[in-house]
Amino acid sequence: MSVPFVVGMYVYLVSLYQGLVRNLLLRDADTLSHIGAGRWIIANLGVPDGDPFSHSKPGAFWAAHEWLSQVLLALGHEFAGFTGVVALTGLAFAVAIAMLTRALMDHFSPTRSILFAVIAVLMTSAHLLARPHILAMPLLVLWTISLVRAGDSGRAPSLWLLPVMTVWANMHGGFTLGIVLAFAFAGEALWAVWPQRRWAEWLKGWGVFLGAMLIAAVVTPQGPSGIQFTWQVLVEDQYALSRIGEWASPNFHEFQPLLLWLLGGLALVLHRGLRLPPFRLLMVLGLLYLSLKHIRNVELLGLLVPLIVAKSFAAQWHRMPTENSQPDAVQRWLNRLSADTSRVVVGAFLALAMASAIVIERVRPMLPPADLAPVKAFEAAKAAGLTGPVLNAYSWGGYLILLGVPVHIDGRSDMYRDDFIREYLETIELRRLDTVEPYLAKYRIQWTLLPRDLPIVSALDQMPGWERLYSDDRTVVHRRKVDHGR
Repeated sequence: MSVPFVVGMYVYLVSLYQGLVRNLLLRDADTLSHIGAGRWIIANLGVPDGDPFSHSKPGAFWAAHEWLSQVLLALGHEFAGFTGVVALTGLAFAVAIAMLTRALMDHFSPTRSILFAVIAVLMTSAHLLARPHILAMPLLVLWTISLVRAGDSGRAPSLWLLPVMTVWANMHGGFTLGIVLAFAFAGEALWAVWPQRRWAEWLKGWGVFLGAMLIAAVVTPQGPSGIQFTWQVLVEDQYALSRIGEWASPNFHEFQPLLLWLLGGLALVLHRGLRLPPFRLLMVLGLLYLSLKHIRNVELLGLLVPLIVAKSFAAQWHRMPTENSQPDAVQRWLNRLSADTSRVVVGAFLALAMASAIVIERVRPMLPPADLAPVKAFEAAKAAGLTGPVLNAYSWGGYLILLGVPVHIDGRSDMYRDDFIREYLETIELRRLDTVEPYLAKYRIQWTLLPRDLPIVSALDQMPGWERLYSDDRTVVHRRKVDHGR
């Protein structure tokens, strides 16, 4: 066995513990809606070009840019339930960390490579969810490794890398970061050849690669609009971003792995005097900016920065005297492990991982967290024969999509857009009492599925046309009163 393989196995087991024991990988409602979308795609043998899941915006434009990941999640759920979804997510994360470790070992000792890998795991932990960004993480790492190796060797990446971009563009919207990174490394290469005016050489290498990459990136059901999606989310829909937790800045009043990274990096640079070339420094600063602006981007620092700085830091590190050049027992053991593991062993591990997920699901079926799946409340509504448009909580839209119930809203903020989300939140938060009934009438709401602590719940209790059907310590269901006099 090799060091990267051992690291990958450990990360997979940790992911299983986090998912199966602590139920942390399913703590996001989008997981449920992704599974529901994947089911729809499989059943219809096509990617939707309009919204098939809501009653509030039926047929509205929706770019299902993560369709391939959604299909994979749906297949994992079909074969092994939510345990399969967790196992698939854990495998993808383990592969990404193993690839990171293997690439770092080209420059660092196994001990230091493992240290960087551990930091990457810590910085991803808050965003380790059964969602497309984790399934696409091996592609992110592979793409960056290939760009770094090309940049370090003074050549353009191979055109054989382009299929990675195409698959990535069909799995997660983060492929646009890969495009930005490619242009950054191309800029570094152009800067290097500029004094010698070797522009033709750059065009034949990096120029061709960039052009082909842009073509590969639009080989999706959405075409060029997939690239526009990132602009829409990050620039146009600012209200939605301000209300979604993962798009907020890190809260340093609580422990943040990012703080550990910042302090450790600062200490390393100040103590060791490590330096970076200009373009690599700009890349690190750009990733740091993204991480400070949106907490969901913190993982990018842990995953990508070690790759970007590896060659420069390793060269300077090796020139520095050390107090003890003799390896300790742990280092000697790690040095005895081979750098690579046979494909047979890797394949056997992957097969065993998914087979064990199927067995675990049969013995102990896994359920999503109760705060994302109001099962009893929905069963009460179903037993009462409630039909028609429902006013649901934002975080319960994924559960309803999974059940095939048309939703009022769910986590697809890119489809609902700012105006709708603002109107919805102002209504359920009861910012203006006189807007509640017009809102309910506008969307022909017949029943509700809402958390009991929302202000609108108390208002519905007082409204003459509504009655409470069900309530528990978390959920309340209201329905319109039936006028028997007609």
